[in-house]
Amino acid sequence: MRIAFLTAPEGVEQVELTDPWQAAVEAGHDPVLVSTKPGEVQAFHHLDKADTFTVDEMVGETSADSFDGLVLPGGVANPDFLRMNPKAVAFVRDFFEQGRPVAAICHAPWTLVEADVVQGRVLTSWPSVRTDIRNAGGTWVDEQVKICDHGPNKLVTSRKPDDLKAFCAAFLEVFAKETA
Repeated sequence: MRIAFLTAPEGVEQVELTDPWQAAVEAGHDPVLVSTKPGEVQAFHHLDKADTFTVDEMVGETSADSFDGLVLPGGVANPDFLRMNPKAVAFVRDFFEQGRPVAAICHAPWTLVEADVVQGRVLTSWPSVRTDIRNAGGTWVDEQVKICDHGPNKLVTSRKPDDLKAFCAAFLEVFAKETA
């Protein structure tokens, strides 16, 4: 599977990028780092700068139909930057419109709210995002992993870095079933 990992140029929580990425690689898939600008993305460990990662493709120059699924890592700043970029929001929305599976962790559902794709969906996130999800018509639950099929695609969500092991197992299983 070819899996898009969408991040802003800075602000992604490093472990929420690297753990799912490594899980995809170990499962024999092709992860692709997609961002809103070329070059590198600056990852963070909470509020401290961490490593940088090379961008493979840019939104606006690639499309959802060239991927089997989408992973949205969190970090507080990352989804906030993404939701302010119309091309990034359209890229995310396209996965839902095409029925392709999406996985989002921590604060990443902010981008889903902006893409207007949470109406009628059941998902989890970092607790501070719950009101945004509810206001957008979604149902928020406090669960380690939530898989929602109340829509055109499967949506896998998790709350925080402590949920990464379960998140990775769930999204890999869901993506494999959806693309089989």
